Formats: sequence, C-alpha cells, structure tokens
Amino acid sequence: MSKKKNDINEIDSVSSELSETAEKAPRNLKKLRFGSVSVLVLLLVLAIIIAANVMANLLAKRTPLKLDLTPDNRYELSDESIQAMKDLTEDVDITVTSTRETFTSMASYFKQMYASYYGMNVEMPYEMIPEILDKYSVYAQSGKGSVNVKFVDINKDPDVLTEIKKNYNGDIAEGSIVVTCGDRVKVIGTEDVRNMITPSNGSTQANMSMVFAGESTLTTSILSVVDSNPVSAGIITTINGAGVYESGYESIVTGLRDLLTKNGYNVSDVDIATGNITPDEYQLLVIPVPSMDFTSDVIDKLGDFLYNGGQYGRNLLYIPSFSTTNLPNINEFLADWSIEISEEDMVMDENTVQTPVYALNSIAQTPVLTVADADSVGKLANEALPIVAPFPKEIKILSKNNGTIATAVLKTSDTSYPVVAGEEKKDEKGARSVAVVSRKETSDQFAVLSSHVMVLGSAFMTDNLIIGQNTTYNNASVILGMINNMTGKENGIVIPEKALQQNVIAPTAGEARVIRILIIYLIPALVAAVGIFVLLRRRNR
Repeated sequence: MSKKKNDINEIDSVSSELSETAEKAPRNLKKLRFGSVSVLVLLLVLAIIIAANVMANLLAKRTPLKLDLTPDNRYELSDESIQAMKDLTEDVDITVTSTRETFTSMASYFKQMYASYYGMNVEMPYEMIPEILDKYSVYAQSGKGSVNVKFVDINKDPDVLTEIKKNYNGDIAEGSIVVTCGDRVKVIGTEDVRNMITPSNGSTQANMSMVFAGESTLTTSILSVVDSNPVSAGIITTINGAGVYESGYESIVTGLRDLLTKNGYNVSDVDIATGNITPDEYQLLVIPVPSMDFTSDVIDKLGDFLYNGGQYGRNLLYIPSFSTTNLPNINEFLADWSIEISEEDMVMDENTVQTPVYALNSIAQTPVLTVADADSVGKLANEALPIVAPFPKEIKILSKNNGTIATAVLKTSDTSYPVVAGEEKKDEKGARSVAVVSRKETSDQFAVLSSHVMVLGSAFMTDNLIIGQNTTYNNASVILGMINNMTGKENGIVIPEKALQQNVIAPTAGEARVIRILIIYLIPALVAAVGIFVLLRRRNR
C-alpha cells in the first residue's frame, strides 16, 4: 500500500513539473520575441545614424551642409564668389600658415583689446575665416577645378614654405594665407588678414559696427592666380623723385591702387622721368591728379608707350586734379586723343546725393551719373547703386580728323549746368560727359590692334571713402569694368563688404566642436546604451 502511494506521489510530482514547464514556455517565448525586437530596433537605429553620417560626409564634399543661422549670414559666400568658384577650371591650393585655433585666439584678443582701450564690447569673429575658406573648397567641387585648403603650423612644419618659395621671393609670416596655382603665388599678409574684419566707414566710438571685408580679398586672390596673363599697371607717382600729386590726394591714389591690386593687376609705383616705362613692362599706366605739367620728353615717352612700335595694345588712365588744370603739355597730349577737360565747375539741380570726400574732409552734394555706353562698362552686379562724381569737370570730345574714336561712357543728367567765375549758367542745362574713353587702332591682317586713353572728370570718383563703399556706390564696379574693357582683362568681380551684426546667436569655434561631438558621438552612444539597458531589463524579467 505504501509502495503504491509513493508511486502515485511520484506521478503527481512529474505531472506538476510538466505543467510548470508548459506554463514557462510561452513566457520564455514572449521574452525572446521582445528581446529580438529590441535588438532589431537598436541595430536599425544605429544603421540609420551611421548611414546618415556617411551620406552627410559624402554630400558635404559637394554641397555645404552646415546651416548658417546667423542673421547676417556671415558664414556664407556671396553669389559672385560662389559662381566664380563653380567656374574655376584649375586647381588652387590655399595654405594657411597657422592653425584653426589661431583665429579663435585672434577673436578673443581683439575683443579684449577693444574693451580695454576703447571701453567697447565689440564682437571680432575671426573664427569665421576658416569656415569661409572651407566654403571655397566646397563650391569649387561643382566645377572643373578645385580649391584645397590646409592649415599648417610652420613652426613645426617649416618645409611647407620651402616649396612655395621656389616661386615667391617675398617673406611669408606666420598667420599669412598663401594662394597658389602652379607657379603663380599670391600671399595675403598678416595685416591683410587682420583687416578682413574692420570697422565700417560710418563707425564712431559711440556706435561701432564691424564689416567682413575678407571675402573680396580671398576671391580676387584665387582669381588672380588662375589668370595666366595678368596685367601689369604702373601708377606714375613721381617725376625725377618729386611727387606728381599733392599729398592731400593720397586717398584718391590709394583707392585706385587697392581696386586694381584686389582684382588681379600687378601694380607698382613708377617715376615717369627715370623709370623703365616700356610697353614690355606695362600694359596700363595711370596718371593720378598731377599738380605739375610734364616736359615734352615725358609726353613723348607716353606717346611711344601707347604707340608700342605700331602694335598698340597699351592703355592710359588719366585723372585730372581738382584744382590744377593749367597744364598745357598734358592738355595738348589729350587733345591729340580728341579729349579736352573743361575748366568750369559743374552742378546739377536734381539727381544728387550726399557723399563723403576724404581728400577734402567734407560732405559734398554729388551728381549721380548714368552709363552712356554699357559695352564699355560691362555687366554690373547691382545696377541700382548710384555712380557718384563729386565736383566733376566736363570731359569734352573734340572733333578731329586723326583716326581717333572717342566715346562718352558716363554722363550727368540733363539738369546739369556749368558755373563760370562763380556765375551759374542755368540756361545751359544739359547732359555732360564725365568719363570718356578714346582709342586709336590699326589692323594687322585679321586682327584689330588698339590703344586707349581714359579720362575721369572727377578726381574723387576713386576716393577711398567712395570706391571702398561698394555696398553704397557703384564706382568700384563701373571703374573696374571700364579698365578691364580697355586692357582686355577678364572681367573681375567686386565683392561687397558684409556688415556684421553684433551679439548674434552664433556658436564659437569651441562651441561648434562640442555640438559636433554631441551629434556624431554622444547621441549615438546614448541610443546604444538605452537599447542595451532595455534589452537586459526585458531578458531578466
């Protein structure tokens, strides 16, 4: 009886174990199903994040993926620069002789300097320069050429400069930006780099605003090294060691020199009497605001330069002085090119604006000019901007049977009239020429060879305060277009300065690195950790 009872108990025990096993099986299957789903979700999320990063890196080589949320759009290139990079057909290397962190340090240093010396809280975002350089590389990928940017600590790697100096004899300091294409080199010095961020022309100590002028320097430097046939320009500043113009007109010469230099011209100052002024040396000569007449020998030298042994192909820009007009030898030379500069002042009843004139330290009520010959100017990026000519003189075209073709390029409105000996001649109202280009030409089989003389009727059209404000006036674009058309140089571009708004919500370089690490590394790691935690928690239930 006892044995039978034991057998029954054993059977019940086995039956109970089988029942428990049968109950656990669905629960374990449920855990396995949830665990598998968690693993799949984790793997899927990780795969999406990795794929997104890979695709972003690939697309970033051709399309800028960094969002510029600043209200002044400071990290983006202008349309002119973007198109210029897309049109590149050659490979350009940009070597920055400092690290990226140097620009962050510059921003902190100059911000502190303004606070210490001037008591102003001014943002100096030099850290934007490396970001801007990266954009050149990105947009060039859309064309046939390329822009390769690298940052080098020349104290640790001085051999980088050895290769560059094979084609460059000047000094290259730490903090410079070197632009090269083949054997052509353009060095943006440390001072020019510092001046990429500078106070605007209208800034005062009570109201300080900064502009970014670096894009113009960078874009024109790139375009200058890809130009295999640069134009050499000589500015006649002295005659036998004596200054050609009065010192008060220096801002006029500086404005023109900067315009030509920034747009790929090889500019140098020359002495008209002792210098080597030959057609082989220069394609363009500039005579700015002379306060003295030239001798007949100097005039002959100018004539020989333009004649170029019968091959022509040379050019002269003449800017008359505001106060000195009695220059008989120069006037006779211009008359041979069918040009005469009126001694009368000119005013207008309408279509005028107030403009600053640095050379006179004054504000002038200035005539606004119109383009009379669009072919001589070329395409303007912003035709709405005014072309201003403070204190203009009329440039008259003479009728001479000497084979010269003179064209009025810029004119006043028909409300202008002369002022003779202080008397306003309002009954002589009419449009008057303020810029004239004259040419002489010859034929060589199928080619037409020509030389040009261009005269501006207002010395202050190239004043630094006017020609430098390319977001306010069109003078820079118009004058550059006229000179390029004369010399046959490929059209340059005038990049407007970018006004920088203060106290914008913009991450610094350090903050940008933190954001990048957070998005690329920490968030994926956090997702993975959460997934693993959920998986382990479900498995242990």
